[in-house]
Amino acid sequence: MSKARVLIVDDSTVVRAVLREMLMTDPEVEVVGEAADPYEARDKIKATNPTVLTLDVEMPRMDGITFLRNLMRLNPLPVIMLSSLTSEGAETTLQALEIGAVDYMPKPTAQDDESKLDAFQNELIGKVKNAAASYHKVKHLSRVKSSAKPQVHAPKANIGQLRKHAVIAIGSSTGGTEALREVVQQLPLGLPPIVIAQHIPGSFSARLAERLNSITKVRVVEAQHMQVLEPGHAYLAPGEAHLRVEKNGGLLRCKLGHDEPINRHRPSVEALFDSLLSIAPEACTAIMLTGMGEDGSMAMKRLRDAGAYTICQDEKTSLVWGMPGAAVRYGAACEQTPLNKIGERLVRRFTEKQESKV
Repeated sequence: MSKARVLIVDDSTVVRAVLREMLMTDPEVEVVGEAADPYEARDKIKATNPTVLTLDVEMPRMDGITFLRNLMRLNPLPVIMLSSLTSEGAETTLQALEIGAVDYMPKPTAQDDESKLDAFQNELIGKVKNAAASYHKVKHLSRVKSSAKPQVHAPKANIGQLRKHAVIAIGSSTGGTEALREVVQQLPLGLPPIVIAQHIPGSFSARLAERLNSITKVRVVEAQHMQVLEPGHAYLAPGEAHLRVEKNGGLLRCKLGHDEPINRHRPSVEALFDSLLSIAPEACTAIMLTGMGEDGSMAMKRLRDAGAYTICQDEKTSLVWGMPGAAVRYGAACEQTPLNKIGERLVRRFTEKQESKV
């Protein structure tokens, strides 16, 4: 396998040195250059032909968002954004993901101890290698996105009478914020409650819920502990908390937990999917979107075996076909569906004319 060729773009000499030292510990990663600002980065891209960039959000001469927008228009490359874990940093990072960045990481701070720096290094190397592996996919999806027709708003749908305790559960990770955006734009009112586990930092989830809510008819909120699930609403797991569904007093509620990460993640898709096994799995629909790793894939298989209907995003439209690909390998998917058809597929599943056929 070819090495991940990394260009580090950051105005801080210290940060560039730290990132370079961390990345060069892995024999499958090669740091091909560094740039202190976007103009230097533009020249270094031409000279070094990187397969992935790490990009600081705030830089002199041109901010990271403006540079990213130009890059994705002229020469799309996998980009990992580095930002602070502030509300402003979250907003900027989510904007970068909309433009085309494949992933993000919070910048290390001077207060981080050795264990936190080790964890950052391991995560950084994993994300860089994963992003480099998506090099050709990023170029393909960028062409598709640039030629796509304007987004059509969710159609009116004659949703049939919902089964008791019907729930739609969605799991996603790398590339998932934009995949979620495309799915929820397609959804009309009247669907069962939707619960979502997206791998995301705690400071980002509320802002992501707000952004999703602004572009869909469904009411999207950050889930709260013991909140009652209602049709026509979507509940996003807070970053750093597991979201599970619990039956309490005859009602379905969100149950938040800060117990140990599962599959190295909190929130975990596995925790969410497994919680549906004790509700009414035959009334549930589980969806696996793009993401790195295998979180939730075995839980999706358990749901399918218990009677749930399961949909995996197909490989062609997935930025990273890790989680949906693992689910398919384990026999967890009733069907594989392109991203732009998943919302439509859900609508058909719950309309009166189609309900008896699926």
